[in-house]
Amino acid sequence: MEVNVDKKGNNGIVIFNIKGRLDTKTSPEFQKIIEKNLKGEEKNFIFNFDEVEYLSSAGLRVILSVKKMLNNIEGSSLSIRNVNDNIMEIFDMTGFTEFLNIY
Repeated sequence: MEVNVDKKGNNGIVIFNIKGRLDTKTSPEFQKIIEKNLKGEEKNFIFNFDEVEYLSSAGLRVILSVKKMLNNIEGSSLSIRNVNDNIMEIFDMTGFTEFLNIY
């Protein structure tokens, strides 16, 4: 299984529509896509998890890494939207809900 990421940007905001699994196999590819976009003008990221089927610890590490990178950029933000119940449970159990904007 792979991960597909569709990016849409507008007025400094980038929405990443993510489809598939964020696991050990797909997370490195996802991280490369996100890091490549950190070099652009946009500094407010939204991860749309509407079609994310699975999230492993490797996927969590990528999200944490992106959050840390954005913390070093003034005026930046990271939000995660459209999270299903199973993935929200993972965010709750790991404490990610304490420092991420998750809707």
